[in-house]
Amino acid sequence: MRNKIDHHLLVEIAKQAGQAIMEVYAHDFEVFTKDDKSPLTEADQKANDIIVKALAEHYPNIPIISEENKMILYEERKYWSRFWLVDPLDGTKEFIKKNGEFTVNIALIEEGSPAFGVVHIPASGVTYYGIVGEGSYCIQPGEEAKAMGKTPVLYTQKEHVVVVASRSHLTKETEDFVEDLKTKGKSVDYLSSGSSLKFCLVAEGKADVYPRFGPTMEWDTAAAHAVALGAGRHVYKAGTAEPLMYNKEDLLNPSFLVC
Repeated sequence: MRNKIDHHLLVEIAKQAGQAIMEVYAHDFEVFTKDDKSPLTEADQKANDIIVKALAEHYPNIPIISEENKMILYEERKYWSRFWLVDPLDGTKEFIKKNGEFTVNIALIEEGSPAFGVVHIPASGVTYYGIVGEGSYCIQPGEEAKAMGKTPVLYTQKEHVVVVASRSHLTKETEDFVEDLKTKGKSVDYLSSGSSLKFCLVAEGKADVYPRFGPTMEWDTAAAHAVALGAGRHVYKAGTAEPLMYNKEDLLNPSFLVC
């Protein structure tokens, strides 16, 4: 990664955003509806302000795309070789349900691919971060960072497969994916989780594959994508061997597979 960033600083920024989120989470809060019909809370806005301000202060020459900022025209951003991609509160639906499965996501994209990502879970205090080409790590509250393994066995080579799926977006295509595994003689267990945690479960080896056939945006996936790559995993466009890429004209992701 050129001009190395301070990953310790990025982890602290994510934690600060997480603290602001939990302050809102502890009380009753209002839910707004954005133009695209997705929910928005005060926590999204507060976390976004903290992250964007800190990134602009410490890395003034690296532009930022955030879910909660006004979208930048492709004519401008298509020339960016390096930028931050931020989702200040991924899993707003999980936040509203108060099930704890929401995350703060900060990623650095270089030449269309994740180079670094931090995923912080405010409700548990657990943090994951990945430096692509170096490794991925998990930080439990009060503990030192621990490296995650980099020699995973592909789900296609296993007799028993753990599939992680979304709590809020389980699709027929995902069910068909699981049925196909079963027809190939594999036993399958489901592991359900919200937000970008599904990537992290695969990165940790707690799940073998995450098939995503429902819609996601680039900021939903970038940080956890870096964690998966750093842990030796792959993120492919569904049905291909092509990697999931970023800074497309349309920021909507295609269907993909994390394995």
